[in-house]
Amino acid sequence: MDNDEKIKTLQNYEYKLQQILTQKQQMQGNLMELNNAISELEKNNEAYEIVGPIMIKKSSSEITKGLTEKKSLVDIKLKSIDKQEKMIQEKAQELQHEVLNEMQKTNANKKGRDNVQTSK
Repeated sequence: MDNDEKIKTLQNYEYKLQQILTQKQQMQGNLMELNNAISELEKNNEAYEIVGPIMIKKSSSEITKGLTEKKSLVDIKLKSIDKQEKMIQEKAQELQHEVLNEMQKTNANKKGRDNVQTSK
């Protein structure tokens, strides 16, 4: 893979990271909402759950159970997103080092040739 291809790959990694960070922010927002809802339910014995266009009266413990399950799923998704983020960051750093090393070698070779031509 030449430097141009590596740079394009780096740009793709950057794009993927932006997408992952957006997903991560959404999941963190969902998690905060769930935590707030669970803490509010602890203060009340009864609450209402919205199901489609209607509200159904339920006990707080029933709703809390459902929210806790959703929270577990969001936690799992966040862990998966974190792993993806870490993996892409590592690949991007590795590729960036390769590109920089090749650029430095190219510059050093170019300077060497320039010095040879200048001394003639």
